[in-house]
Amino acid sequence: MPKLFLFTSESATIGHPDRLCDTISDALVDQFLRQDPYSRIIAECAISKGMVFVAARFASKATVDIAQAARSVIAGAGYRKQEFDTEECTVVTSLIAMPVEQRIQADEADLATAELDRYTVHNQTTLFGFACTHTPELMPLPVTLAGRVAKALTLARSEGRMPYLSPDCTTQVGVAFKDRKPVRIHSITVIAGLEGPQPPDAADIRADLHQEVIGQVFADDPIKPDKDTEIFINPRGAFPKSGPMSHSGMTGRKTAAETYGCYARHSASALSGKDPSRIDRVGTYAARHAAKNIVAAGLADECEVQLSYSLGHAEPVSIQVQTFGTGKVGDDIILQRLEENFDFRLGSIIHDFNLRHLPATSKSGFYQQLAVHGQLGKSFGELPWEKTDRAERLR
Repeated sequence: MPKLFLFTSESATIGHPDRLCDTISDALVDQFLRQDPYSRIIAECAISKGMVFVAARFASKATVDIAQAARSVIAGAGYRKQEFDTEECTVVTSLIAMPVEQRIQADEADLATAELDRYTVHNQTTLFGFACTHTPELMPLPVTLAGRVAKALTLARSEGRMPYLSPDCTTQVGVAFKDRKPVRIHSITVIAGLEGPQPPDAADIRADLHQEVIGQVFADDPIKPDKDTEIFINPRGAFPKSGPMSHSGMTGRKTAAETYGCYARHSASALSGKDPSRIDRVGTYAARHAAKNIVAAGLADECEVQLSYSLGHAEPVSIQVQTFGTGKVGDDIILQRLEENFDFRLGSIIHDFNLRHLPATSKSGFYQQLAVHGQLGKSFGELPWEKTDRAERLR
């Protein structure tokens, strides 16, 4: 990257159709694993005006009302009946129930280390984990800020401070960098969906957003908007309709917003809707855990960990580390320490993060909350892969 550059990342609120589809897909993962932690489940969703389509393939002892789960997620987003009637909408399902014998037959926690080799990956993929010193959670600043603005919009709506907002809003934050360090907020864009018979005029919306959202998001940040920061609010005018009435959604189209906001590479695969036996999901968490511990150990200011898996193998066929010139020691030395202190086998990842049993610990769902609040960084609570528990060993 050049010495001076601008980078922009986006996010979306829970009512955005793509976000709804991710949340529905992960709500199904939660419900299957809560009843039967050894379930195998893959779920995908599409949504449009008055219709939801859910495709799922599973092997499980669980009994899940898939249509009701979808309706419940949409109802939780807060749409009025005029925008999306969860009781009357059409839910179409395409389900493949595999033989129950194809579910997972043993808990990884009960197996000896050598026995974890029996869990081989079911697909080939290359995954990336990233961490940097932009924020306390070691995430890129643009996507962190875009996500915080989106959450503030949702909170302002749910608390009645901006009741005219639709559940469907999108955000974008541009950050100026010098020598790979963030130096100022270049721009903030909010596409605010509006609902109700008489939404306020543009001037009132702008004033509310400054007071209830932007002012609160940046109140304690060291880098704040300045007099030259461009703030765009519905730059093409207010949308008369929002949510599924206006545009469709699909699982996996917000993966960038859930990870690094395109500041760093990520797998092309969707994360939502997959049980822990899918390496394209859980390997992303393992790579992030490794990269974050490297940065937390002070070995680099930025770090990318790449894991490549091939069908039928338990461990990655390739591990790479890149620190973009910010390493305090050579990348080859960091890679050696990484391989000595991390086990990237599929069974080990599931075991170390307790991924089969986390849904039973949360009434509102574990994976469902990731789809709402973000798969990485400061999500709805401390995530297992966000711990810096191996930084000292790497150091």
